Amino acid sequence: MNNQWNSEPDPPSNGSAVPGSDDRPRLGPRPSVHPPVDPGSAAVFGRPSGVGGAFSPRSPQQQSALGDLKTAPPPPEALTSAFGRPDGNQELLQRPPSDENGVNGVDPWDPDAAHDPWRDPAAGAVIGPPAVGPEKTDDDKTSAPKPAAQLLSLPEVLFGRRVKVSALVILAVFALVIGVGGGIAAYFVADRGDQLTSDATLAEVVPGKERPPGSVADISKRVRPAVVTIEVRSEQGAGVGSGAVIDSGGYILTNEHVVTLGGAVSDGQQITVVFNDGQRAEADLVGSDPKMDLAVVKVDADVSTVIQLGKSADLAVGDTVLAIGSPLGETDTVTLGIVSALNRPVVVGEEDGVPAVYDAIQTDAAINHGNSGGPLVDSTGALVGINTSIISTSEEGGSIGLGYAIPIDDARPVAESLIKTGKVNHADLGVNAASVSAETAEGARVQNVREGGAAAKAGIKQNDVIRKVGDRPIANAAELIVAVRHYKIGDTVPVVLARDGRELTVQVTLQSD
Repeated sequence: MNNQWNSEPDPPSNGSAVPGSDDRPRLGPRPSVHPPVDPGSAAVFGRPSGVGGAFSPRSPQQQSALGDLKTAPPPPEALTSAFGRPDGNQELLQRPPSDENGVNGVDPWDPDAAHDPWRDPAAGAVIGPPAVGPEKTDDDKTSAPKPAAQLLSLPEVLFGRRVKVSALVILAVFALVIGVGGGIAAYFVADRGDQLTSDATLAEVVPGKERPPGSVADISKRVRPAVVTIEVRSEQGAGVGSGAVIDSGGYILTNEHVVTLGGAVSDGQQITVVFNDGQRAEADLVGSDPKMDLAVVKVDADVSTVIQLGKSADLAVGDTVLAIGSPLGETDTVTLGIVSALNRPVVVGEEDGVPAVYDAIQTDAAINHGNSGGPLVDSTGALVGINTSIISTSEEGGSIGLGYAIPIDDARPVAESLIKTGKVNHADLGVNAASVSAETAEGARVQNVREGGAAAKAGIKQNDVIRKVGDRPIANAAELIVAVRHYKIGDTVPVVLARDGRELTVQVTLQSD
């Protein structure tokens, strides 16, 4: 066969020509190929046995029909007897329920109602306005409404003879019985039903509780007006402490660390004193003694109450004492305790420079930050110590019953010297010592002797162990300092010391520090 059509067509491949618009030979359809069907697929997707087409054959009930109209099976006999027409009754469903003469005398089969969709069986179902009754005539509109039932008033019931007298008597007796029964029941419930409540009358408290002289309340009332709160502000910060008014001229005794923030008085420092009655006044620093941690400030204000100074030498362990001050800023606070120990050497502020060393009164009266500088008074209300420091096991420094106060016998000469001259000097031995302890002895070992001092003039040498000053045994270096300060400048005091295994006693004339 050539690439171009010839004038005479080739005969078709199957030997016959395919009819068309021309007599050109055309290819016939290829023979259909039916591959064999897998029996497994046929069992899953094939028609059930006896089904020859795509739809299942119709049941005999489906075959029964009136022409092409399918009919439903007859209803059960129970439904027919309940909802069907009575035997011989040929009424249609569209007939409205009425008597034989129709509704209100209107024949339901009136020809005028032939086009009423509610009566036409062939009318289609549509949504429309609700059904209404026959229109009211003018006579119906003007007719009077049906009167309602009339209610009886109380006079008509009692005096109108509309109700029988016997019924009224029975009703009254019934109400009386209910009222009496309810009252009796309420009485028993209110008076005896609940055993937790009663009509008991509480006794009144006797007014004016007696507080005998010498009681804690009496002491507090007399002493608190002489106790003040001291507020200090400077560039280094702010602090709060306490103080005691010791002189009517406005002099107040407190701690040195209360009025000197950071260990020294700074420029621009402001001291404010708050009295017990809330009065505030600016104060000036008269003088301070860092070696005893004492200071005196003065206010130019009327002072109505001054604290009485007692004698700390008269105290005994177990005596009752009161600590008064402003712990943690809580002003006018009183705590009660006893004297736990006496002559307890305390060293405070060694890391800040010159340490404060004093022979303290130990007490278990609660003392906290803010109590510093406040008074410790005895059972007569007399000032016996200045609250100064505590020992605490927590970082916050709360009281655990170990508080210390500077004895007033040691604080009095310091306060008098500060008020008179603004400064104070103490008796000094002229040595630096360290605490030492052996199996059978303890004391203060001399580390160096100041040239020209009292110890050097008395012949005390380095490495001598001081065992006693006057009548007081020396157990450590702090006790040596406080023992010497109990004497005045210029006093000659016997000092017992150990040197090269032997004991010596030298007479030392104390000098000023």
